[in-house]
Amino acid sequence: MGGFGGHSWGMGFGMGWLWIIGIVVMVAVIWLIIQRFNRNDQDFQKPSNTALDILKERYARGEIDKQEFEERKNNLL
Repeated sequence: MGGFGGHSWGMGFGMGWLWIIGIVVMVAVIWLIIQRFNRNDQDFQKPSNTALDILKERYARGEIDKQEFEERKNNLL
């Protein structure tokens, strides 16, 4: 029997490393999950409408007539 009180010093040292490795693995898994959710949030964000898109929507709803639509479209382009 080696070590102190019948216990090997290597066992205690090894158990310490297992805790550290376990914590590192848990942190890595949590980080990957967070990254995955952030990526999904960015994928679902609706792109903002351009001024021309808004103008087309207003024309389609009848808020402006064809003449005003054409004038504003020419100003934008």
